[in-house]
Amino acid sequence: MRREIHTWWSPNLNKDMPTVAYGHYGFALLMFPTAAADFLEYERFQMIHTLAPQIEAGKCKVYSINSINSESWLNNHMHPRDKAIRHQQHNEYIMREVVPFIFTDCQGPVPIVTTGASLGRCIAQHLFPPPGRVCRHHRDERYYDLKYYSKGYYDENCYFNSPVDYLPRWNDEYMLNHMRSRSIIIASGQGDYEAPHASVQLSEILHAKQVSHWLDLWGHDMPHDWPTWREMLPYFIDKMHEKIS
Repeated sequence: MRREIHTWWSPNLNKDMPTVAYGHYGFALLMFPTAAADFLEYERFQMIHTLAPQIEAGKCKVYSINSINSESWLNNHMHPRDKAIRHQQHNEYIMREVVPFIFTDCQGPVPIVTTGASLGRCIAQHLFPPPGRVCRHHRDERYYDLKYYSKGYYDENCYFNSPVDYLPRWNDEYMLNHMRSRSIIIASGQGDYEAPHASVQLSEILHAKQVSHWLDLWGHDMPHDWPTWREMLPYFIDKMHEKIS
């Protein structure tokens, strides 16, 4: 399996940011680490090994990037306003640097599926670039309300990164049609430390906005942990491959 690490100085984050790429062909799977983990977390926890059959079959080409949550939502020494600003800088890094890198690495625009577990899903779920580029698969939806991480502080940056707040009030048909053009999967276990009610809440909001999506709640034997995620992700990659190909 092809495995390449690329690092560049990010002007949006003002630091070196590494990315690891696996595979040669297929749609691009952009993976966001859990909590404050790094770009090799999915490899250490055997997720890449689990995905090897899909990667080697050319169903997907995987990209994993570094988290900066220790410099934003998980840094309790920062003012929440600064956490939100840093998070927004990370959004800019994704859209202005990572997405163009993926297109260059794939020798042209390709569908991008974003995915994340735990806090990583919070980053994955609210990126809405131009239509036809990004589908989304969210796993382990514990919190869609960023006030949990801002400790109650609230401003415009918090609002527009908290989907349970902005989506119910969002009446921009142009952007809503962008969302309607995508494939959205909301998946959660119902075992220990999961919060399936958060997935149901988001599903209800999307339904009210006539945004089609797939809510898939797995069993009570599926906890908020790596064995669950390693079982879920290959299943949904196969589903996305069928839809995209």
